[in-house]
Amino acid sequence: MKPQDITTGKPSSLWIFGYGSLVWKPDFKYRRSQVGYIQGYKRRFWHGDNFHRGNDELPGRVVTLIEDDDESTWGVAFEVTGSQVEESLKYLNVREGVRGGYVTKMVEFFPEGENQPSVQALVYIATADNTLYLGPASSEMIGVQIAVCRGKSGHNLEYLLRLAEFMRNSCPQVEDHHLFSIEAAALTVVSYVLASQ
Repeated sequence: MKPQDITTGKPSSLWIFGYGSLVWKPDFKYRRSQVGYIQGYKRRFWHGDNFHRGNDELPGRVVTLIEDDDESTWGVAFEVTGSQVEESLKYLNVREGVRGGYVTKMVEFFPEGENQPSVQALVYIATADNTLYLGPASSEMIGVQIAVCRGKSGHNLEYLLRLAEFMRNSCPQVEDHHLFSIEAAALTVVSYVLASQ
């Protein structure tokens, strides 16, 4: 599915699910946002970034979603309405599609809290057939890569730390071992570098 396929029908509202940098920096106007999760996917630092958080020589690592029936991924869904629908999709097509290599898919989003109805939401996913896809590696290797990379949007470490902070503050009941083990590994690298100076 392409974002333009959604705007062809001229929907009056759309939910967009963010699970990486969108949770703290959507950079588009929206009506409201809600913390929650999607099922059947796990968040992994398996996608390369040669623009926002790295470059061609040292690509950064950012998150994508990997299908896994037993997993869920927490994040934020943003409801866009009226002209916000087309504006947000136009912006995200460049940010996530052109520069990030992500494709779109509709998923069921479950808002946090009791008696909250689920909604269909658009999500951006980087797949293994993408040229920027890096695939799995140990937490230590990913942590080292994140600790040393920087792109046009800033240090890759900032991306990691902001995502970990979001999870601790907004989803304290969720244990994201992948995220937190990479955070620990990256901070260990940084502490060694600082201690050697």
